[in-house]
Amino acid sequence: MASERVVIIGGGPGGYEAAHVAAQLGAEVTIVDTDGVGGSAVLTDCVPSKTLIATAEVMSDLADAAELGVNFHDAEGDAATSIRVDLARVNARVKQLAADQSADIGRRLARDGVTILKGRGRLAAPDRVVAQLPDGSEEELPADAVLVATGAAPRTLPTAQPDGERILTWEQVYDLTEVPTDLIVVGSGVTGAEFASAYLNLGIPVTLVSSRDRVLPGEDADAAKVLEDVLTRRGMNVLSRSRMESVTRDGDRVTVTLTDGRTVEGSHCILALGSVPNTGDMGLEEAGVGLKDGGFVNVDRVSRTSARGVYAAGDCTGVLMLASVAAMQGRIAMWHFLGDAVQPLDLKKVSSNVFTAPEIATVGWSQQSVEAGEMQAEIVMLPLSGNPRAKMQGVRDGFVKLLCRPGTGIVVGGVVVGPRASELIHPVSVAVAESLTADQLAQAFTVYPSMSGSIAEAARRLHRI
Repeated sequence: MASERVVIIGGGPGGYEAAHVAAQLGAEVTIVDTDGVGGSAVLTDCVPSKTLIATAEVMSDLADAAELGVNFHDAEGDAATSIRVDLARVNARVKQLAADQSADIGRRLARDGVTILKGRGRLAAPDRVVAQLPDGSEEELPADAVLVATGAAPRTLPTAQPDGERILTWEQVYDLTEVPTDLIVVGSGVTGAEFASAYLNLGIPVTLVSSRDRVLPGEDADAAKVLEDVLTRRGMNVLSRSRMESVTRDGDRVTVTLTDGRTVEGSHCILALGSVPNTGDMGLEEAGVGLKDGGFVNVDRVSRTSARGVYAAGDCTGVLMLASVAAMQGRIAMWHFLGDAVQPLDLKKVSSNVFTAPEIATVGWSQQSVEAGEMQAEIVMLPLSGNPRAKMQGVRDGFVKLLCRPGTGIVVGGVVVGPRASELIHPVSVAVAESLTADQLAQAFTVYPSMSGSIAEAARRLHRI
């Protein structure tokens, strides 16, 4: 019996993780990819931005070291007066790490027997993909199943066009070699907040232009307040309720004009205005694939589109723009198509993180949902300032918040704000995924002293006799 033929358009997390699953289950797999395996997550988004943020964290730790009794001196013994970043070296390292990660993924795919075809894929029919190759020729690929995993690109506006030099999307910042003298970030969602926080910690003056009344309008309100307080305390100029009208450049200066007539000047501007799906000119609708508003591919919880045999995963679906979700959507698609055990995607079990300083990690139901009457839950919030490990490390900002069901005590959500919140959220994520009670979470041993002790303490406070 011949192997099932799977063709995947796009080599990002949704595509390459699906390829591993399909190959493991005996399918003949081809990935058609334009930019390099790993996709934007590895080449221009997650891996580069988090590498930049890791450097910024070191700068921030050094800046706060004096409080812990650590001082810096030059060769003559005089106190060092400043810490500077070599942005050219930072960005060279960022790009090298991204390239190395992409190469690692390519080697793993080759080891699994996956064929990687460089080209731009489009659907000629639900069971046929045409790849346009770099030399202009085309190759037709028959398929028993197709996975569309083409990702998304930074959104721009006619009045705010990036030039790759001073007006930048988040994909273009890694070509910077000079340190901005004053940076403007437009957009206070996750991407805008992360870059604003990172560059601030690199010692660069930052103005954040937010059209909403607070930073991170889609996140937990208490967490957003902590972050905004920290950013402003460290010197960031946060312009809330300020909508961008246009961005223009004159020589080495950039001007952001707001809708109320105010202007903000800087040396560079990063546009963080959201994403648009890469679904145009792919023959999707002609092949029967339904699209939602904005051009996102409409999928169900097992990644099926409206065209038989065509699945979709990742940012092009607009479900939840996280690499982890893209990867899970891709795996689910292949498990479903190839008849393996499969559980539909459950967004209430997805943990996510905002890589600001401090980090903000969340999982499950939110306090906003509880206040809106969508879920009944008891809520406890415990500041990290009382945690002994936090005191040792000079950490004052942040908290642990847990949500559990009244009566059963089952943990249904949580928020962690603090250093390495992305790691601390995991026990809460396990509790939510496995329907553990607050008592069960509280009674698991934690190390003393540790930040995770605050998670157990918050769980103990939810105990009911």
